Amino acid sequence: MKVTVKKMNRFLMFKLPSAFLCGVKLKDLTNKQAVVTVTHKWINQNPFKSMYFAVQSMAAELSTGALVIKKIQECGRPISMLVTHHQGRFTKKAVGKIKFVCEDGNLINEVLKRAIKTGEGQTVTMKSVGIDEDGEQVSVYEFEWSVKLKSSKKKSKS
Repeated sequence: MKVTVKKMNRFLMFKLPSAFLCGVKLKDLTNKQAVVTVTHKWINQNPFKSMYFAVQSMAAELSTGALVIKKIQECGRPISMLVTHHQGRFTKKAVGKIKFVCEDGNLINEVLKRAIKTGEGQTVTMKSVGIDEDGEQVSVYEFEWSVKLKSSKKKSKS
């Protein structure tokens, strides 16, 4: 199955409904970058008349995670993925339409090769930058993803 923007947004609706309901949408996905948007609305606001930080986190995570999912699918091997650490920095109130851009697609290829070659878990840290409609940065996130080749052994039920 090829990973596409349409399929990822459908995935959000069924597997990550809170992100879907808050308006998080994947807009672009290439080998090098992913772009996710979310618009400040009543459902995703905080008491300070801006977008709640958790909604920004969901959008930023999707911009990094969509790239990881795409690269895993393309490598054709069963690989698990998990966020092991993240941090965010907020530089301006997030109001209006916010675009989260991750341009770290090139980092994933080597990490996946190492995970397949060694059979051991590997990590990669990817950055997502939130930008408002005026082109100003509102937040910066870093997500550490762990990837590991899934074991081919079937686990017995005890």
